Amino acid sequence: MKSGNLFIITASSGAGKTSLVKALLEKDTHIKLSVSHTTRAPRVGEIDGLDYHFVSEVQFLAILEKGGFLESAHVHGARYGTSQRAVDEALAAGFDVILEIDWQGAAQVREIYPQSVSIFILPPSIKTLEERLNYRGQDSQEVIAKRVAAARDEMRHLVEFDYVTINDDFENALQDLMAILRAQRLKTVTQVARYQDLIQKLT
Repeated sequence: MKSGNLFIITASSGAGKTSLVKALLEKDTHIKLSVSHTTRAPRVGEIDGLDYHFVSEVQFLAILEKGGFLESAHVHGARYGTSQRAVDEALAAGFDVILEIDWQGAAQVREIYPQSVSIFILPPSIKTLEERLNYRGQDSQEVIAKRVAAARDEMRHLVEFDYVTINDDFENALQDLMAILRAQRLKTVTQVARYQDLIQKLT
């Protein structure tokens, strides 16, 4: 049976997670990104169904009530959730799936998928984090201060993750992510599941 790997990638706002995941998807066609549902408004340039499934509070709660989310969280005043059906279908088809979620969601997913691989991305410093948030030009100084404070709380949970990489140099951080994915794919349990017929013939 086909079965893909489930990767959880977490980082605080401004750590560069979205850019790294985008670059990773461009280099590896065997990965699918799980597109989350959210109640927040789209940012400039974001496309519904590609960046997020943008839904109303009522729509989100209806899906949540039916048990449709693998994980969900309330972050910075908005709700976020991952469709369990979409993830299960992609994994069953043999694709590796990336969940780009926060530490709360990661904890929920690990309860259901203990074999998932979790990665936490850190900024090189608080100063760099503040600079990146300011560079976006999307938030007031008050909001940025709140995001930095929240980031400190989030980063305290990095010990719960399997891997940690520091996004100081973008290319190095990207190579770290690619190395983690490759190592997971080469694990014995993964190879036995993926190449069951071949291994039976050889042994």
